[in-house]
Amino acid sequence: MGVLTGKTALVTGASRGIGRGIAERLGRDGARVAVHYGTNEAAAKETVAAIEAVGGEAFAIGQELGVPGDAEALWAAFDARAEGLDILVNNAGIGASSPFASIEEAEYDRIFAVNAKAPFFLVRSGAERLRDGGRIVNVSTGLSRTALMPDLIAYSMSKAALDVFTRDLSKLLGPRGITVNSVAPGVVATDNTAWLEGDEEARARAAAYSALGRVGSTADIADVVAFLASDDARWVTGSWIDATGGSLT
Repeated sequence: MGVLTGKTALVTGASRGIGRGIAERLGRDGARVAVHYGTNEAAAKETVAAIEAVGGEAFAIGQELGVPGDAEALWAAFDARAEGLDILVNNAGIGASSPFASIEEAEYDRIFAVNAKAPFFLVRSGAERLRDGGRIVNVSTGLSRTALMPDLIAYSMSKAALDVFTRDLSKLLGPRGITVNSVAPGVVATDNTAWLEGDEEARARAAAYSALGRVGSTADIADVVAFLASDDARWVTGSWIDATGGSLT
């Protein structure tokens, strides 16, 4: 029996990268996992298959985030497959594709719509589905606490908004025994950072950010989220957890 057996979890942006790592870890711990994806259904089904391959239970639900009505549509898809929720991981997010000097208003708005607005309304619309004693984990970034990559300022600002949401929401939901925390990764090896694999100098620079001298893995972040989702973290709420490998030291 896993520590999350009997629990239901929803992980947004779980078709790949950090989200996939989190979904697979929660599945191994016994949770039934709703694997959310925005556009890549095939990748989401791969995540589901990976969970099922080790004896877990999962299902995929698709809904683009950052568009009008996204929260209601996502919950409708969830309700068709599950009843009630114990763990919500707001992982889905997008970064800036343009540097500060050239970012356009539409791109800025899109970043905030996906990274800050979508989690806000997912929780607002879904709070009645979340059982008392539940868990909310928001995936933030170490860049909300440091100016290490100033060209990503819009992305960092959106995640800083998510951190404020975490703190205030912990107070609002605390009377129900629901904990709310942010996990802040540093540089993590995903398909978004695949370019590091072909550039040894860039990878060395990225690894040097960490006090541990390496680039993080999706498992490094998933393990922290799994702790926060477990009963062991019942006394941790409203917190910002540094999961950058010491990049902020």
